[in-house]
Amino acid sequence: MRRVCVVVTARPSYSRIKTVLDAIATQPELELQLVVAASALLDRYGSVVDQIEADGFLVDTSVYMVLEGENPTTMAKTTGIGIMELSTAFHNLKPDVVVTVADRFETMATAIAASYSNIPVAHIQGGEVTGSIDEKVRHAVTKLADLHFVSTDLAGDRVMRMGEAKDKVFVTGCPSIDLAATIAGAPELDFDPFRRYGGVGEWIDVEDGYLVVMQHPVTTEHRLARRHIEETLAAVRRVGLPALWFWPNVDAGSDGTSSGLRAFREQHPHEPIHFFKNMAPTDFLKLLLASKGIVGNSSVAIRECSFLGVPAVNIGGRQRMRERGGNVLDVGYSADAIANATRQQLEHGPYPPSNLYGDGKAGIRIAERLETAPLTFDKQLTY
Repeated sequence: MRRVCVVVTARPSYSRIKTVLDAIATQPELELQLVVAASALLDRYGSVVDQIEADGFLVDTSVYMVLEGENPTTMAKTTGIGIMELSTAFHNLKPDVVVTVADRFETMATAIAASYSNIPVAHIQGGEVTGSIDEKVRHAVTKLADLHFVSTDLAGDRVMRMGEAKDKVFVTGCPSIDLAATIAGAPELDFDPFRRYGGVGEWIDVEDGYLVVMQHPVTTEHRLARRHIEETLAAVRRVGLPALWFWPNVDAGSDGTSSGLRAFREQHPHEPIHFFKNMAPTDFLKLLLASKGIVGNSSVAIRECSFLGVPAVNIGGRQRMRERGGNVLDVGYSADAIANATRQQLEHGPYPPSNLYGDGKAGIRIAERLETAPLTFDKQLTY
C-alpha cells in the first residue's frame, strides 16, 4: 500500500485536485492522506476545508501558516512557516509521496518540506508559463519534484527541457477539466446561488444574464491592486450587465483589492453586483457555464472556460504567457478597454470548446501513475 499525501492550500487548489482525490480513494493500492493548509482553512477566503469535508474527504492534518498582511514580506514569511509546519505533518504521516499543485507560494513550502524530508514529490501543472512570480515558483517546484503531471504537451516539453527525465513526465491533462466535463452538457443553472451561498449585495435575476468577475492582485504590482480593481469595477458598471463577483485570493495586494471592493459596495449599495467568497467547485463551474462571460485575471478563464467555451476577458499580465484557446480577449488595466472587450465578448457569445487543457480524465490518469510509477527514493533503498 502506497501512502499518498495530498496538500491543499487554497481555494483553486481544491478544484484542481478534487478528481485526483476521488481517484486515489478508489485505487486499491493507494492510501489517501489529506493535509489542508494556509488560506484553505480561513473563513474570509471561503473556508475550503468545510467544502472538502462536505464532499466526504477525511482531513488528516490541518496546518495554519498564513501570516497577516497580504504583502511580499508576509508571503515570504508564510512560506517559511509552511516549511516548518508541513515538515512536522510529513514526519507524523510518513507518506511515500507528497502531491502538490500548481504555483502558489504554499506550493513551494510543500515541495521544500517534502524534499528535505527525503519524500518524493509529485507536481501537478508544472511546465506552464505566465510571466509572473508564479512562474518562478512553478519552475522551482519542478526541480524539486520527482513526478510531473502536466496539463499540455508544450508544458511537458518545457519540463523535460529543464532536465527532468522523460519517463517521469506524464501529460495527463488538468484535473479541473474533469469537473468541467461533468457539467458541460447542462448549461442551465440548477441552483439558487444566493440562497445556497449567501454573500453580500443585491440579489440578481440570473435568468436575464450576468457576468462572473474574479480578479486577483498581481504580486509584482501589489501597490496598484486597488487602482486595478477600481478600473474593473468602473468597466462592469458601464457594461450594465449584473455581475457575480468573487473575492480575491491571499496574495500580496489582496488588502488593496478587498478595500476597493468594500468601498464600491458602500458607495453603490444598489448596484446589481453580488459578492461571494467561495463556492463548491462544480457549482462554480455551473455558474460560469450559464453566464454570459467571465472578466478578470483568474486562470479559470484560460483553463475551464476554454473547455466550456465561455467568453473571457483577461485583464493585465497575470496570465499573459499562458497557453490559451480562442475564448480569451486580453486587455490592460483601463476601464474603457475592459468595457469594450466585454461588450465584444457579449456580442460574440459562446465559443467552440477546446481540449487544450484536457479531456476530462486527468484524475484517473494521475492516480494510476501514482500507484505504479517508480519513486526516486525507492531506488536509494537498494544501495
